Amino acid sequence: MIRRFIQYYKPHKKMFLLDMLAAFLISVCDLVYPMITRNMLNEYIPNQKLRLLVMSALILLLIYMIKMLLTYFVSLYGHMVGVNMQADMRKEVFHHLQKLPFTYYDEHETGTIMSRMVNDLMDVSELAHHGPEDLFLSVIMMVGAFIYLCTINIELTLIIFAFIPVLVYISMQARKRMDEAFTQSRVQVGVINANLNNAISGIRVSKAFHNAHYEEEKFLIGNNAFVKAREKAYQAMAFFHSSTGFIIDLLNVVVLLAGGIYTYNGWIVFGDFVTYMLFVNNFITPIKKLINFVEQLESGATGFKRFCELLDQPIEKENENACDLENVKGHIEFDHVSFNYEEGKEVLRDISLDIQPGKQIALVGPSGGGKTTICHLIPHFYPLDEGEIRIDGKSIQSITYESLRKNIGIVQQDVFLFTGTITENIASGDLTASDEEIIEAAKKANIHDYVMSLEDGYDTQIGERGVKLSGGQKQRISIARVFLKNPAILILDEATSALDNATEILIQSALDELCKGRTTLVVAHRLSTIKNADEIVVIENHQISERGTHEELLQAKGLYAQLYESQFRVSK
Repeated sequence: MIRRFIQYYKPHKKMFLLDMLAAFLISVCDLVYPMITRNMLNEYIPNQKLRLLVMSALILLLIYMIKMLLTYFVSLYGHMVGVNMQADMRKEVFHHLQKLPFTYYDEHETGTIMSRMVNDLMDVSELAHHGPEDLFLSVIMMVGAFIYLCTINIELTLIIFAFIPVLVYISMQARKRMDEAFTQSRVQVGVINANLNNAISGIRVSKAFHNAHYEEEKFLIGNNAFVKAREKAYQAMAFFHSSTGFIIDLLNVVVLLAGGIYTYNGWIVFGDFVTYMLFVNNFITPIKKLINFVEQLESGATGFKRFCELLDQPIEKENENACDLENVKGHIEFDHVSFNYEEGKEVLRDISLDIQPGKQIALVGPSGGGKTTICHLIPHFYPLDEGEIRIDGKSIQSITYESLRKNIGIVQQDVFLFTGTITENIASGDLTASDEEIIEAAKKANIHDYVMSLEDGYDTQIGERGVKLSGGQKQRISIARVFLKNPAILILDEATSALDNATEILIQSALDELCKGRTTLVVAHRLSTIKNADEIVVIENHQISERGTHEELLQAKGLYAQLYESQFRVSK
């Protein structure tokens, strides 16, 4: 773990070494004051050497001015080392998140992931800067003080430094408690972030259903759990600080008593006794830094551990011999495919389909039957349990993810738009597209006229997830970006089911245009929209129960006929 952490210093090695050099010089400056004071008390003042006294004071003033500049450097650039390391870690983990399989996001909440990327890495950044610096400062100060004090009186110095092992022992005892407490505290922060993300994202739903009171109660449960976890963390921290603080106070008493006895007996002079007192006061500072380092180490190490856990999540693994899918015609074959999201929970059983290039296949059936799952398996979002899916005769397991997904366009019922402009959202279909190509895609999706009616046109900010747009407008933007992508295979997953009839008619014309010349798989709830499909496949009880054209299925008088007749009666 330590070696893994150190590697993040490498890109910033030069600035880190300068920071450590500045910290070393600061320690040297702090060691000079008691030395000069000793000379003043033992020689300059008793012998009335006013000139040397004034010169010593001026030298000390100069040293403190240098120390001020060094402290400024450490405070600024030392922190920037930590911030840059934090940015590197966040960049690395964000890149890793792009490669994680869908199953990871099925099982982990967005708020929890965000907590690891923001809160945890903030503490890691503080450790990256203050940890080595505080440890280095403390060691230099203590070693320097020990060596110098030994030149005055070895016995008295050993008595004082004998308290260090006691301090270290108490610190190590408290460390384990702090580790457990801080880990649990971070878990609860992740839970709160997840709850907040859900609550804020769904604020319109809770307001519409007047569920604010319920959401507050749900939030309070997580908030109270956080308070309890934080209380345990602070109990461990309080034990750590109070016990180590007592040892430091006890050290002052020992120095005062032992130094007084040595001065009384004439084993050291009064100036040396004052020097001991000054050095011990300077000695307390690095001890406190060491104590803070242990606390920071626990907090930062816990954060880095959680960061590594996220970074160690297995990514989507391509076949070593995977090749690009080129010149795609769009021939899709399902060969005895079975799939389960979880062991023991069957979703698809022995599905076999042969979808010829340019044909339109519709999937219908009861909710939860596996229609959307079929759509998710074609882009290889999930690994198959059994069977094989082939595109143009090639198994999707032998095709690179990038080339496979590049040739598949998906329009879903739940449209996701990114915070940004209309241009940016359409351009996500093809980041290399020109403005003219974006406008042409918008025209094909029947959204151009609306965009031009806006004050800022294509530069209009649409808000978080397109909150400033209607459902139909968001859907047409999603269609525009598929037009821009221009894939050989198109998947329409209940793309119009959430829209009113007027909007559906407008969007259906755009979808009809989008389907031309492409292999299309349509998941439909409104059966009137798929009457002209080349083949309709009924998914029931996780398998195919019927297949045929609209007329053939009506004559078969099976489930499709029942569904169609029930919808027809409702529409009448």
